[in-house]
Amino acid sequence: GDGCGHTLLTPYSGTLSSKNYPGTYPNHTACRWRLHAPPGTSLLLAFGDVDLEPSERCAHSSLLLADPQADTTYGPFCRNAVPTAPLLVTNSSTMTVLFNSTSHRSGRGLLLSYATSQHPGGIRMGASPDPPLATCFSVYCPAGCKDIDGDIWGNPSQGYRDTSVLCKAAVHAGVIADELGGQVTLAREKGITLYESAFANGLHSKRGSLSEKRLIFHKACHLPLPACGDVLEVATFNASSWWLEVDALGQDRAWVAERAALGTAGHSWAAEPGSDSTWLELDLGARRNITGIITKGSSEQYDYYVTSYRVSSSRDGKNWRPYRGSSGQEDKVFEGNADSYGEVSNAFIPPIIARYIR
Repeated sequence: GDGCGHTLLTPYSGTLSSKNYPGTYPNHTACRWRLHAPPGTSLLLAFGDVDLEPSERCAHSSLLLADPQADTTYGPFCRNAVPTAPLLVTNSSTMTVLFNSTSHRSGRGLLLSYATSQHPGGIRMGASPDPPLATCFSVYCPAGCKDIDGDIWGNPSQGYRDTSVLCKAAVHAGVIADELGGQVTLAREKGITLYESAFANGLHSKRGSLSEKRLIFHKACHLPLPACGDVLEVATFNASSWWLEVDALGQDRAWVAERAALGTAGHSWAAEPGSDSTWLELDLGARRNITGIITKGSSEQYDYYVTSYRVSSSRDGKNWRPYRGSSGQEDKVFEGNADSYGEVSNAFIPPIIARYIR
């Protein structure tokens, strides 16, 4: 319906909101979402925000949850009739969520997420809970947190300001894929003076000032994630073509594949101008577990960069498989650089096991 906002629904978790959230939702709209969990599981619904204009019996705007299996309804909810608990535990694998509005003047609308009973730990979208300093804890992040409202400060290597939207930071850090969600383990440690911004996995983080505490993502308690410095060595670079530039003084400059390594000073690799279906190939020398990629432009002196790209992999250098990410349906297009000097990180979830990457 025309009252639907940001929505991402999967069998195991999802996120949904009213139109324009967190801005005021439109007049005279309706939206219906049908949630279906796998048989044998039950749905857990987390109320991130329910701010609908108050009215008698929620007549102006309302949220209503219906369980067709048990013939049970929850609500209607609005600002003067809010849910009694932030988490609704059902005994059903299906649920219908109904949102309606008539004429009204205020209200942010609604933000909901859900997961199934298979996923332990609290469902969370916003800021972190407040455990003791340096305590390791685990929460479940539903699919669809990337596009919810709220900011993040910091980056995967140094951690995130504790006022960051937790699950949005988890997507930025590459510990979960937004289209799947998942369990995340993290610690709250002592804050730092300055949090540097970064662009990673389709999200910009902000540069942030001193905080008392910060969020550090882990694979498990007391096991920090591998640092971005764990770089795989490239045995050989190859490319579909390369550019032989002749500068204004008549001197040759070769933009060959070998210049594609991230730390190379000066100019980088570039394909021959005007060529189609260009690619850069990395031979890692042996099969490796590849968890992500960092790209950068040529340098400030040469203002060239790649704005988007696809990835394919091969174990023998002959048979190539396009990377389709966690959805597995379409070739994934990665968001690249917006300038020639900044680094952009993208995680492979699931990882790629291969010797050759294009």
